[in-house]
Order: sequence, then C-alpha cells, then structure tokens
Amino acid sequence: MPRPEPASLRAALLGAAGGRLAGRDAEASFAALPRQSALGGARDGLAGRAVLIATADPFAAALALIDLDGLARRLLLAPPDLDPAHLPVLIDRAGIEAVVTDLDPAARPDFAGRPVVAIGPLAEAPLPAAAPVATEWVLLTSGTTGVPKMVVHDLAGLTGAIRPREAGAPPPVWSTFYDIRRYGGLQIFLRGVLGGGSLVLAAKDEPVAEFLRRLGRHGASHVSGTPSHWRRALMSPALHAFAPSYVRLSGEIADQAVLDALKGAFPAASIGHAYASTEAGVGFEVTDGSEGFPESFLGLREDGVELRLRDGSLRIRSGRTARTYLGEGAPVLIDDEGFVDTGDMIEIRDGRCHFVGRRGGIINVGGLKVHPEEVEAVINRHPRVRMSLVEGRRNPITGALVTATVVLDEAGAAPEAVTAEILTACRAALPAHKVPALVRVAEVLAVTGAGKLARGAAPRPEMRHA
Repeated sequence: MPRPEPASLRAALLGAAGGRLAGRDAEASFAALPRQSALGGARDGLAGRAVLIATADPFAAALALIDLDGLARRLLLAPPDLDPAHLPVLIDRAGIEAVVTDLDPAARPDFAGRPVVAIGPLAEAPLPAAAPVATEWVLLTSGTTGVPKMVVHDLAGLTGAIRPREAGAPPPVWSTFYDIRRYGGLQIFLRGVLGGGSLVLAAKDEPVAEFLRRLGRHGASHVSGTPSHWRRALMSPALHAFAPSYVRLSGEIADQAVLDALKGAFPAASIGHAYASTEAGVGFEVTDGSEGFPESFLGLREDGVELRLRDGSLRIRSGRTARTYLGEGAPVLIDDEGFVDTGDMIEIRDGRCHFVGRRGGIINVGGLKVHPEEVEAVINRHPRVRMSLVEGRRNPITGALVTATVVLDEAGAAPEAVTAEILTACRAALPAHKVPALVRVAEVLAVTGAGKLARGAAPRPEMRHA
C-alpha cells in the first residue's frame, strides 16, 4: 500500500509520536520540529521564494528542509563538495532569490549578491501564516565535470517509493553514509522523517570508524550507502560497533562479492540493493541476495514503474522520475514516451539482467569495448580484495590498455602473489582484451562526495606494482 502523499514535511510531522533527528553534535525531536525554526523571524519572508540551501552541517540542512518545504517555491540543495566557483552560475540559472546557510560570513562563498538568512539555534516559532505551496526540490547531478545539471523533483515523486511501516514493526532508526543533499541520501532523509522512527545523519569528513560507533550508540537499524561506502565499512575495525537489521546499497553496481561480504558480516540482516538515480528516481529494489535483477522486472510493474532496455541501456518511466532539467538550454530529460534514459548498460544472462557499466565509461581497446565495472566484479571476487578500480591507460597501438588498482586486506600471501592470482582469475573469466595489463596495489582508493569510486583520480598512496 502506498503512503499518502504528504502536503509538506512539516505537515507530516504534526502529531508525530516520537523519534529524533540526530547529527554529530546536535539532536532534535521530530514531534517538536513543526513548531520550531532555526531561521528566526526571517523564515516567513522566504514564503514563495526560490531558496538555495548551502550549509556545512547536514543537520542544519535537515532543519532548513523541514522548515521550508511547503513554504518556499523552490529549494536548491548544494552538496558540501560543490565547487564554490559554480555557485553564481547555478544561482542565476535557478532564479535563486535568497540563501540559507550556517557558514560564518568570512567563510561564505560568492552568493551572487543574494540576501542571506543565517541558520541559528532552534527556537519555538508559530506555524507559517502563508498558505502551503508545492515546493520544487532541485538536486545537482554528480560525477560530471564543469557546472552540474540541476534536476527538478517534487515531494510526491521523491516519496513515491516509501511504504508505510508494517503494523507492529518497531520504529526504524534510519541512517546513511550519503550526504542528504544528494539523491541517495535525500531518500533516506525522507524515510527517516516520514517513517515514524528516527534518523542519524553522517557528518562531512567524519571518519568511518567514528560514524559506525555513533550508529551503534543510536541503535541504527536501517543503514544505506554505496557499495564503496560499504567496502570501506567492511575494512573498518569498528564494523561490528552496530548491528543493522536492514542494509541497503545503491548508487553503484552491487557485485556479488560485496553482497556476500555484507551477508557474512551481518548474517541476521536483510541485504538489499536498490536502483535509483537523480534523474530516474527510485526504480526498484532487489532482495534475493544476488547481483543484478531478474529479467521479469522488465516491463510495467505493479508499483507503476516501467523498465525497458533499448540499445542495451536501461530506461525508466514512473511517477518517481524527475520532472525536468532546470535552466535555459538544459537538455531534454524525458523522451516522447515518458522514459528517462539512465545510461546504465545491461546484459541479460540466464534470465537475469546484469549491470555492466555506464555508456560513457567504456574503455576502447583496439576497437573492442570494455566496461570497467565488469572487470572490477571479477577482481572483487578474490577474498583478499577489499576494493578495486579499473581504468584505461593510453596506448599508441591499441588506443588504451586496461589497468587495475586494488586495495587488499593485510592477511595472507604477499601482494605480488595476490596480483598474480587476480590476473589468473581475470584470464579465466574474461576475453583477452578485458584482462588488465597491469595490477597495482594501493592503500586506499579515492571516493567522491557522492560515495562513488573517483574514476580518473590517482590512487593514494601507491604501494607496489605487479
């Protein structure tokens, strides 16, 4: 049964029975938040306006979202890793009229002369006098160079995949490694606010071990992150500081190795991987413990989501997709039939659809295509491999060669022996042009602010070659 569409986050929290919003350094009661504000007397002046939310602290961003949804005409969410040089362009393209921030005046970037409202301590405040409006939620795309595209959602689409809690089920304590100003994190934020439980927010640059221990202190039961987030957690000595009942992966391809590792780490937990993107919204969730998804998912599903393959690319049509890109000259988001082309490439094998990579991320080896993620899935099966990154390196003869960088655990054979085993496994599972010409070992791999492997970033620091 779908959840009734909330008029606004504040309206949804009116009459909340309990639950808390927890940041690293502050907490607030969901029941009290509808009649509180961190914006002081300036809040009602934002009614009907287009507002940029640019904060350092995700807790401050959460307060602003609850305060302004249904009040502001448009909310543009600036993730903490956004290049400040892009702000003036985004502000202009989005028609931003005011900025809400927790940054000290000396630390504020160029807000293009827009008036600024400072976020302060929570204080009692009457309910807004203005009539509720349907707020546009504008998110920025990740993984692109240059000025990111702006994607427009509404609250109904953002919450379309959220289901009511089952009768008698204990209130969940949600959390996520994502920042809530990215689509994946925003989904968990909304589940936390609307799910009748609590929500624990990650802080920017918070060490993984510290965050895991904080999840344990708050009793986090439902935790989400990218496969890269979870691989880092699996390497942490604090992994068992918390005991989730539900583990969710999204944002990157969830290969069998990471699914099996999480099941081994949390045998009592339900492990699910969801497909979602900023443009396509939440497509589906897979809970059978296997990578990919059943071919039977293709077509129109009972929840109103329709999946289609065209030229190998996954396309999605549903009420959860974004409405449009924002800005003059923005590209078309939805085709004539109402589908969003995700750019994620699929191969069907034995009745199951397998993600093989992004259409724009192909390595061309002598005219033959290599999806890096396909090679990474083979490498990650090795029991000593904790993370891997496959990239192309220019070659004057073939155009490119496949290279791999791996992070290993600290037990067992020398790295040289492990890299030899990795190459043997790749030769057994892959065509010759997909086998890495070089496998390097590094202590860590870079991850973007969106929680994805930073493709094109140098590993740091490198230990040895093999």
